[in-house]
Amino acid sequence: MDTRFTEEELGFQAEVRQFFAEVLDDDLKTMFHGAEAATQFKEGMIEYQRRLNAKGWMAPGWPVEYGGQDWTMTQHFIFNAERGKAGAPAPIAFGVTMVAPVIYSYGSEGQKARFLPRILNSDDWWCQGYSEPGAGSDLASLQCKAERDGEEYVVNGSKIWTSFAHAADWIFCLVRTDNSGRKQDGISFLLIDMKTPGVTVSPIETIDGIYHLNEVHFENVRVPVENRIGEEGKGWTYAKSLLVHERLYIAEVAESKRNLEQLRELARAEVNGGESLLDDPIFASRLAEVEIDLMALEFTELRVLTSAAEGGMPGPESSLLKLQGTTIQKSLQELRMDVAGYYSLALQGDLSEQQFGHEFSDQAQKLYFRGRASSIYGGSDEVQKNVTAKHVLGL
Repeated sequence: MDTRFTEEELGFQAEVRQFFAEVLDDDLKTMFHGAEAATQFKEGMIEYQRRLNAKGWMAPGWPVEYGGQDWTMTQHFIFNAERGKAGAPAPIAFGVTMVAPVIYSYGSEGQKARFLPRILNSDDWWCQGYSEPGAGSDLASLQCKAERDGEEYVVNGSKIWTSFAHAADWIFCLVRTDNSGRKQDGISFLLIDMKTPGVTVSPIETIDGIYHLNEVHFENVRVPVENRIGEEGKGWTYAKSLLVHERLYIAEVAESKRNLEQLRELARAEVNGGESLLDDPIFASRLAEVEIDLMALEFTELRVLTSAAEGGMPGPESSLLKLQGTTIQKSLQELRMDVAGYYSLALQGDLSEQQFGHEFSDQAQKLYFRGRASSIYGGSDEVQKNVTAKHVLGL
């Protein structure tokens, strides 16, 4: 694999770098600094995403006819690498990365015209209604029911672990429309307006102290049939394609590379026994192991993206990216806790009137606690290993 950039690619790299240097002004950085549940975080993300959209870079991976860019895989790689270096967030995934590919791949022309422009311009904030109290990794066992009543479905049931539901305008849901056959065959894919009567949201408190998860309840919620994606009973097929896109981007290679460099700087400044922690052979060895794993993941991601570009859809290899990507994220979070030392163990935030130790100690603790869930969301590690064994290794 030739990893050298051409002159044109170097020019594109400079353009992307300059864009992110200008787009992340002080006002946006201030809005991103707070907790994800804060009103200013949503406002900041919408403003940031609209600036991306004005440049035409909100959804470069979409087909050109719907607002995407005719980029090569190298350009996509450069874009995400420079975004990560700049500390710029990826757009909120639920709309642009997850439901949008389902809409433009399987939706009607009316649905494409109605929803895709609003996703591009961040007019609608989306959340995902997949997991249920009794259907997590075994998603096909979901029981949230949608019964046909003329030109509407009547939805009853609940969804759980729904990120940003408290701030969302729409939710895309897997619902059961038939119980007569194989459980995967009775599932349909609905788009539901969160303002519809009968939709309620209950917050879920998490150990990181940040409000981002919810349980969503549906009580006789009436949804127009025109909000169903594709055919009734084919939702499982559409859901699998969405999960492939989700797992492809959960790897977060660009973010991990930036976190690695930040961690290196923190360790260089930290003194352990009179010497920089970065000079400690045990810590340096652990850091090097993560860096090697991250380098291997980056090249694997490039191969998968190239294969996807040639074949149209990313394949089951995305499970490899998700599995290894979240493993690396957790390793970096653990190393950050080690750099913070004893201060990483102190309760911070609302439970204390003062900040203990280093400025990054509170962040290290929150990232560590939240990161424990990464081996579950987007498909548990066990599920990813089964997918890899069956569909990649042929076992």
